[in-house]
Amino acid sequence: MNATSSRAYHREIESALEDSFLRRTLDKFAVEYRESRDRAFSEIDGPALISAIAAAKDAAAHDMDALYARFKAEAESRGAVVHLAKTASEACSIIERIAAENGVRHIVKSKSMTAEEIGLNAHLGKAGLDVCETDLGEWIVQLRHEGPSHMVMPAIHLSRSQVADEFEKATGEKQDHEDVQRLVKVARRELRPKFFAAEMGISGANFCIAETGTIAIVTNEGNGRLVNTLPPVHVALAGIDKLIPSLDDALAALRVLPRNATSQRLTAYTSFISGATPCAKSPTGRKILHIVLLDNGRSDIARDPLFSQVFRCVRCGACANVCPVFRLVGGHRMGHVYIGAIGLVLTYLFHDRKIAKQLCQNCVGCGACKEVCSGGIDLPALIQEIRARLASEDGSPAPARIASLAMRDRRLFHTLLKFMRFAQKPVSGKDGFVRHLPMAIFGKQGFKSLPALAPKAFREMWSTVKPNVASPRLKVALFAGCAQDFIYPEHLLAALKVLAAGGVEVTFPMEQTCCGLPLAMLGEAKTAERVARQNVAAFAEDCDFIVTLCASCASHLKHGYARMLGNDAEKFSAKVMDFSSFVNEHLPPEVLPLERSDEKVAYHASCHLCRALGVREAPRALIRRAANYVPSAEEESCCGFGGTFSAKFPEISAELMRKKLANVAASGATRLVLDCPGCAMQLKGGADKAGMPIAVNHIAELLQPGGLRRG
Repeated sequence: MNATSSRAYHREIESALEDSFLRRTLDKFAVEYRESRDRAFSEIDGPALISAIAAAKDAAAHDMDALYARFKAEAESRGAVVHLAKTASEACSIIERIAAENGVRHIVKSKSMTAEEIGLNAHLGKAGLDVCETDLGEWIVQLRHEGPSHMVMPAIHLSRSQVADEFEKATGEKQDHEDVQRLVKVARRELRPKFFAAEMGISGANFCIAETGTIAIVTNEGNGRLVNTLPPVHVALAGIDKLIPSLDDALAALRVLPRNATSQRLTAYTSFISGATPCAKSPTGRKILHIVLLDNGRSDIARDPLFSQVFRCVRCGACANVCPVFRLVGGHRMGHVYIGAIGLVLTYLFHDRKIAKQLCQNCVGCGACKEVCSGGIDLPALIQEIRARLASEDGSPAPARIASLAMRDRRLFHTLLKFMRFAQKPVSGKDGFVRHLPMAIFGKQGFKSLPALAPKAFREMWSTVKPNVASPRLKVALFAGCAQDFIYPEHLLAALKVLAAGGVEVTFPMEQTCCGLPLAMLGEAKTAERVARQNVAAFAEDCDFIVTLCASCASHLKHGYARMLGNDAEKFSAKVMDFSSFVNEHLPPEVLPLERSDEKVAYHASCHLCRALGVREAPRALIRRAANYVPSAEEESCCGFGGTFSAKFPEISAELMRKKLANVAASGATRLVLDCPGCAMQLKGGADKAGMPIAVNHIAELLQPGGLRRG
């Protein structure tokens, strides 16, 4: 992606959404990847291993200078030459100089994202050198004069027919567009002479092991070993973040890397190269081995307490594999040089801030990337921080500034909401949707019916609906959140009935306000912190738990506040609990018996509940207590709401919503329940717009005494 304006970026997205082959391919891959990855990790303790890798990589990032010195000494004692390049241009110049010193004209290269980062091919091409990519996917995209669309599968965006067309141009021969194996043989035939003619091979390095001066290279094609062994000169290019202390560290990472990248236990080829090996083609009788370690800002990043965690990345590409946005638009629209969620971060750190500004907006915040990351990188938090830094450096866009001004003062914010409730009367339907606006006003937002503000906010009802519980078992403070307070108070009213039936006393601090997550997502970090402190102060009264019916609020109150406020939020965040977990854990069947219905009920797992909070079984267990739970495909996939994401990228939001509703319809369910009002806005509005006979409710409505026997 090279767009530096919102309009240009949206044009690129629309073009990708129109590519039906890309959509089918990435859809199929995303489903199969999840299943095969789960099987690959079933044999090991993945979380423990990932935690150990993260700790080791963090320690290495803080010890880069010492690791570099040791690696250089060990590698050079074994006949290699080690270079440190401070910048991308310096790295390119070093490699160009090595080529000139050795009379190199022809270069074969194996896949290297670091080489993509520094624009090595273009630089060497300008110097008159012939550089041939030898990884099959990289060779294909090189023929097309485009960059890779995935870190592990560079040509995943192309059909076999498109590949055959490129091979016809390259060979001048007619190709069979259906015979994939034949196409692979054509590539092998074309590439094999390149290996023998090359005077230099360039590779990346997955690990640079300090204790022995060894580089480790992990590949699935034999081309990597041909690049490293056949030419007399071998140049290995890697970022200084690939430095690790020992072979044990590399072996630990190798247990996760192939599982995360391609769902394999081991890759086909793992090469460990320690120094200059014998080489008959070399004038000295030994390989001429140069190792170029690239800084390019990495030393500064290593000192950043938040962004230093990017060096845990092992370039497995898993963050793209599970990203719902990548699944729709592909890597050329969900990355610049590096792809996927890590690509959004690295574009900001290594490349163009204007491009990064567009890219980091196109994150729905579902947390799927964090869940599968080989190094446990908190990618959503990093993307959120980039938004905040860009807003601080460049100024926030007008909508973000207006939201910040309105929400920093609770009374002003709530007054505005009440005014909007009055202003919407001419266009509000009795069914809770905005019904009477011309479609031209909706624009791209017309893919779903928009909710109207409720006639009366929950806080305005509180004094009359507060339950009186004799001899309560527990005391909870209810955090409403904006959407349920002002749009869906029926969710909270249902929850009051459930809690009262379970013998729970409920309080409702009237000084509470928005949790602040929308502000954080907009990059308005200072205002987000301000409202966080307001809420912590509002809930100062003692209680056993702070319960919220909004998964997004729960995640932000528990984890976001801890990041922003540290110890100031420790007591508050420790008490926060989502509604489903509270009911499942503290109101078991013997305490809260439920009248069970035979209605077929499907479940949508809100992203912030299942991933950010790790709550998976509690809602499903509760549905089974109250109804006939019907599983649907991809229950934990994002619905596409993402707060402001739905407004900023309606074309993507709409596709994610349609896929979710289609899966629910295919299950045969007549009702869909969920734990988040944002997801309710998306899916309830989408089902209404499409005229689907599926009711959408919060799980509290299903559990309330008497349940949901109405449409």
